[in-house]
Amino acid sequence: MKKYTIKDIAELAGVSKGTVDRVIHKRGKVSPAALEKVTKLLEEIDYQPNLIARSLKNTKSYHICVIQPDPKIDPYWQPCTNGVNDAINEYNSFGITIDSYFFDHTDTHSFLEVNKTVLKQSPDAVLITPVFHKESIEVIKIYNENNIIVSTINDPLELNGITNYVGQDLTQSGRIAARLMEMIVPKNRTILIIHLDEVFNNSIHMQLKEKGFKNYLERIPNSNYNLKTCSLQQTDLDQKLHDLLSKPNDISGIFVTTSKVYSVAEIVEDFPDLDIKIVGYDLLDDNIKYLKNNAIDFLINQNPKHQAYLCITQLAEYFLFDKKIPRQKLLPIDIINSENFDGYTHN
Repeated sequence: MKKYTIKDIAELAGVSKGTVDRVIHKRGKVSPAALEKVTKLLEEIDYQPNLIARSLKNTKSYHICVIQPDPKIDPYWQPCTNGVNDAINEYNSFGITIDSYFFDHTDTHSFLEVNKTVLKQSPDAVLITPVFHKESIEVIKIYNENNIIVSTINDPLELNGITNYVGQDLTQSGRIAARLMEMIVPKNRTILIIHLDEVFNNSIHMQLKEKGFKNYLERIPNSNYNLKTCSLQQTDLDQKLHDLLSKPNDISGIFVTTSKVYSVAEIVEDFPDLDIKIVGYDLLDDNIKYLKNNAIDFLINQNPKHQAYLCITQLAEYFLFDKKIPRQKLLPIDIINSENFDGYTHN
């Protein structure tokens, strides 16, 4: 269905744009002839006024800065960027400017420098992905001191200075990963928990996922799973995991707490005699490739695109309509396997 502007309607009805505006919004004086022309045309084209534009609380402009890891370095963040771009397209015409700033998710200095740049912009709100726990607390305090609203996605931080969090319950996410592992790994076997490319002690999302995973499996009566944790960098993964799997072992499961589970699946394929089940995160193209051939058994979809879009939407609706921002919005935890991934990748 074509979307008609006030200009289109004015031209079709042979009246001024001001006349169309007065008819639509029922304000001001309009001649009976013009009223009849415009009303008839609106009925014919089934015109639906833009309710958002009619509900704006004022005409002030607002500035939101999005601070996220660079998707060129880690492709997990590309959907997040797509979500931001969707929000830009939706709210740009309502006086909301949204700018993105990228940092290296392996470099705390990069994160701090980007936040210094953003602070100089004096935005009304920032959306932060706080992958560095300690540094995030520092910069959030500075934003609070400057009366800048702070929203977070991906990693929850328990700080009074954060207005809202959009993402998943990461402890519950870890428990679900453990439940999946319980269904496919025999009892009395070893399960590896692998953290990749981030410093575990400074990464809340890894800690919460591991906490939930261990909590679930350790409470199963007589399961006797042997849980081992490995924090590795991508550069060390190949050698260290090869060395580990080459030795006699009873490893039957691997839980990867990040989106780079494909790099683990690639190494495990070098050991076809080992029956190792793998559970990890996110619908990266490389992950889907291994999911399709059953080298990865399950993926948990964190939906970064929706996280970013929804978080910006909450901020925009607050600025435009005074709509209260919820303290947190927890998204569903989607379980993906080789049979249902197609329905998610085409959404």
